[in-house]
Amino acid sequence: MDAANTSPRSLEISVCIPVRNEETSISALIDGLLAQTQPPAEIVICDNGSTDATKDIVEGFVKDGAPVKLIREDAGLPGRGRNVAVANSRCQWIAFIDAGVTPETVWLEQLAQPAKADGDVQVVYGTYEPVTDSLFKLCAVMAYVAPPYEVAGRLVRHPSVVSMLMQRRVWENVGGFPENLRSAEDLLFMRKIARANVKTVRAPDALVHWQVQSSIRQMFKRFVRYSQNNIRAGLFGEWQGTIFIYYAILGAATVKALTMNGVRGLFIPPGLWLLFLLARAARAVYRNRKVYPANLACNLARLFFLVPIIAALDAATFAGSLNWLLEDKLGLMKPGDVRNGEPA
Repeated sequence: MDAANTSPRSLEISVCIPVRNEETSISALIDGLLAQTQPPAEIVICDNGSTDATKDIVEGFVKDGAPVKLIREDAGLPGRGRNVAVANSRCQWIAFIDAGVTPETVWLEQLAQPAKADGDVQVVYGTYEPVTDSLFKLCAVMAYVAPPYEVAGRLVRHPSVVSMLMQRRVWENVGGFPENLRSAEDLLFMRKIARANVKTVRAPDALVHWQVQSSIRQMFKRFVRYSQNNIRAGLFGEWQGTIFIYYAILGAATVKALTMNGVRGLFIPPGLWLLFLLARAARAVYRNRKVYPANLACNLARLFFLVPIIAALDAATFAGSLNWLLEDKLGLMKPGDVRNGEPA
């Protein structure tokens, strides 16, 4: 093993990326990585069976002499793609990012800085910021992305593999990413790292920009998959459980209203449901008041958008749970299409 490569101060870095059908975003990502103030030693891309032009685009960079390595898999999920990319990389420091994400030019330099300064650091988390260039995207982010919190006087998002640097030995010691999940594999991986008790720090200026879905239909489809895989990951109590309790209470109130008021009670459940959604929308606005400040009129407009978004997310939660029941538990439904390359 080359001592220079393992020295925290040299920090040669392999950037590892899983992709599938990312022809619209992969060029921007690679260009962004090649333009880094601290260039990566290599960019290792694992293509998990793309049926569009993704492979051809990546091969174009390889032919042009860029430090890009393309690994092909017939099919696979994000965890498998990341593991294959790391296994085919050569550096002792690994950075993770996803397709559909674009880094600031100082991203890799800022990720590397804490490790260069402290030889005991083994994992560095940067941060990400969703692209909110429309009112729908802004409200969607407010509905389902945890608000940022302060680290050293800076607002950062919760740790994510879309902006992460780690020593290879950490990946080896925790056994890599789970390979059987469409989503939540990154959360399980990060929890394994937390349990491993390695020195982990934050780099607030290591920023990437994450593209979110631009329509309620796209959002719904993605969260159906997320919901099903969340249960597969054993995390029902951290998402679906809460939603199911909410609706159980709402259902009990509905039954009581119908029992006590007869036919007139039919008008009560929709009103209760709307109040329920409005309360959660108002909470989302309040939680995000620091990162997305606005006047009263703007916040009222946000409430108008948030209500159907939250309703769609709830519907996706139930649909994904039903898919899990029919496909995973009862075996009555064929597995869905494998997709990859989207942030968690």
